[in-house]
Amino acid sequence: MAGSRPRVLLIAELCNPDWVSVPLEGWSLARALAEVADVHLVTQVRNRENILKQGLVEGKDFTALDSTPVERPLEKVGEVLRGKAGVGWTTATALSVLPYYYFEELLWRRFGDRIRAKEFDVVHRYTPISPTTPSTLAARCADAGVPFIMGPMNGGLPWPKGFGDARLREREWLSYIRDVYKLMPFYQSTRKNAAALMMGSRATRAQLSQEYQDKVVYIPENAIDVRRFGTSKAEPPKPGEPLRVAFVGRFVPYKGMAMLIDAAAPLVREGKVRVEFIGDGAEMQNLRAQVAKGGLESGVTFAGWVKHQELQGRLSKNHIFGFPSVREFGGAVVAEAMALGLVPIVMDYGGPGEIVSPSTGFAIPMGTPQEIVERVRGVLEKLVADPSVIGPMGERARARIFKHFTWKAKAEQVLEVYRWVSGERGQPDFGMPLAD
Repeated sequence: MAGSRPRVLLIAELCNPDWVSVPLEGWSLARALAEVADVHLVTQVRNRENILKQGLVEGKDFTALDSTPVERPLEKVGEVLRGKAGVGWTTATALSVLPYYYFEELLWRRFGDRIRAKEFDVVHRYTPISPTTPSTLAARCADAGVPFIMGPMNGGLPWPKGFGDARLREREWLSYIRDVYKLMPFYQSTRKNAAALMMGSRATRAQLSQEYQDKVVYIPENAIDVRRFGTSKAEPPKPGEPLRVAFVGRFVPYKGMAMLIDAAAPLVREGKVRVEFIGDGAEMQNLRAQVAKGGLESGVTFAGWVKHQELQGRLSKNHIFGFPSVREFGGAVVAEAMALGLVPIVMDYGGPGEIVSPSTGFAIPMGTPQEIVERVRGVLEKLVADPSVIGPMGERARARIFKHFTWKAKAEQVLEVYRWVSGERGQPDFGMPLAD
């Protein structure tokens, strides 16, 4: 591999250019890695048609495996246990493990001989991102003498105190016994036999036992597609203009939209702040009722879902990104908003608190719901009183994202991990979290 492009078997079961969240992350990193390495992508058959539309050649550039015979029965179980769409993610992750074991078995049948023949320098499992999903491949690759790496992995952020009601409304019953996943088959084997474990957050790294910490490289989970974000730019508020605050995401309890409404309410009534909610979900009815009860209809609006390709134009009309989510693993939308020059207000907990630095936004200390409302309101009042700080802070936010949080930057970081496990360099350390 020395001096050449590494040959990588990239496993991204979730990988789709036309979807959002983790499937889009899988696709984005796969394409970025293809610029610096010779990548053969292995994914699930559900992604096949959309990948073909992007011009990739099946068999040459990617392989699609069909694990649906095991997936479909468990999907029906999930529908019963999870109820409303968009909640019960711990349950969904647990139910995905058995189909994923089958997916990896199909992969080994197809590629095991080629791995043993060392046709690949590295086997890299990117998705699933969750650290709770073990791999049957780590030990097999170790026996074959081919480095197996995972990540960036992210997840497992504990529920903060004071949000028990939101936890129940999210149907997060399994989160109470979440550490049971460490007893799952292949959990210890995965970590023992992996050559490197890329961790996407400090919280996820903290879950790993001390005996495996020497395998860790910190690389944040999220990044932006520079073709979709960053070509537009938010303008700071003009004198006398209301401060425009945007939220983007699924309308579920832990995202904190109700707290954002309460925080902004006095300023909305005074005509100093307007809030736009972009998205939809189970909490929509409750949020509309909250706005109506508070007499806030003139300053709080609901845009519904906006296509990801059109989100840049919509967001760039705002000044502030209000996102007080109390249990956010990654926070890709925070990076996207910052790339446009919006100043973020997030919780200093989980992924958003690692994307936002003190010079680029406001990371609010965790507390009770009322404490969070008061702290977010304090930031909004400060910005209303002195909006001159918004422009410079937004510029610094843009610079931070384009330095550290593009898919190109992430692919270059992962490439250094490939070089490390191949013996070409020492263990990389990019900082934790990444500095401005």
